[in-house]
Amino acid sequence: MTNYSFRYAAHPDDAKSYDTQRIRQEFLMQNLFTPNDINLVYSMFDRLIVGGAMPAGESISLETIPYLKSENFLDRRELGIINVGGDGEVSVDGEVFSMKKKEALYIGMGVKEVIFKSLTDEPALFYLNSAPAHRNFPTKKINKDNAEIVHLGDDTTANKRILNKLIVNSIVETCQLQMGLTELLPGNIWNTMPAHTHERRMEAYFYFDIPEGNSVAHFMGAPKETRHIFVRNNEAVLSPEWSIHSGAGTSNYSFIWGMAGENLDYGDMDVVPANELR
Repeated sequence: MTNYSFRYAAHPDDAKSYDTQRIRQEFLMQNLFTPNDINLVYSMFDRLIVGGAMPAGESISLETIPYLKSENFLDRRELGIINVGGDGEVSVDGEVFSMKKKEALYIGMGVKEVIFKSLTDEPALFYLNSAPAHRNFPTKKINKDNAEIVHLGDDTTANKRILNKLIVNSIVETCQLQMGLTELLPGNIWNTMPAHTHERRMEAYFYFDIPEGNSVAHFMGAPKETRHIFVRNNEAVLSPEWSIHSGAGTSNYSFIWGMAGENLDYGDMDVVPANELR
């Protein structure tokens, strides 16, 4: 079954008046993984679709949704997939790609059939980002052998982490979608410090490998008007172009960042020093 919902974009002057319930309603995405379902959120922020596919005992197909008004999901879109669960495979118009945990797959516009399958008793959990596309680029699998891996941070500032650039323009050709995975090392809790914004693209953060009983405080909002959302395991947050996106957890964790918009330059951002945040 394919389940879907819709999120409007929010103006920063409106968002600063949101209470906790409204902030979570507008920006937090929960229940992305349910057995044998595909759950999708269509956002008006650069029309990014965020979702999850959890094949558990049967294969499941990516179906179009009414918002797309197209015969196939990828008629005018591209798709990024990162597995955060057990071993699985993805069939792309009959070509099968095996995917272990933390491996990625890019699928270009025009593909007709995408089928998800788990290969073990532990279901694969396929995290999905999709953005509008204007041309087809080849399907490509990315793992740690061909990813760009960057070591960042320091134990003294509790943000020592490994940045894995997976679906980025230096590795795979895309129209606008960019995705990667960051792993916080044990004893480290802060991600994306110093915080920043980037007006030419929006972003979504998906948090996973958060131990049971722990959570991450995700910080968002305009730099001078910040808010927070407490995020549990396998939950995601939409981040508008005007918002910072940073977090601190009660344990170390991993997260996936996905971006859509006009800009493919990962380094194009407006940094906000920590002592200037409010």
